[in-house]
Amino acid sequence: MTDELEDILDRIEQQSEVLPLPPKGTTARQFLQMVMRGEIDPTPKQFNAAKVLIEYQEAKLSAVALGHFDGQDFASALERAILRSQAHYVPRPALAPPVQQSADELKKPFVLRRRNLR
Repeated sequence: MTDELEDILDRIEQQSEVLPLPPKGTTARQFLQMVMRGEIDPTPKQFNAAKVLIEYQEAKLSAVALGHFDGQDFASALERAILRSQAHYVPRPALAPPVQQSADELKKPFVLRRRNLR
């Protein structure tokens, strides 16, 4: 019985010692590529760490718009804004002036035309 137990413990030790580690200096992308090719079989902890780490090691791809072809770049827009801010401010009236009516028209009684549909 003790021989069987020692054999089992030896196999467990051998399995725990055989953890293929990637070479030093390997990036998370290279590590995951090694996993995809079947070169190594990582532990779940190593795999999760590589998934999280790849976001910090690799730059995110995003679209960049260029608008300098027709004078729409940031520098020209900034120059136009500076020129607008240096111009003299002339406030515009918020409402149109009221329509002037003659005094004779205003002296007449106000007729309330109401249709009673009750």
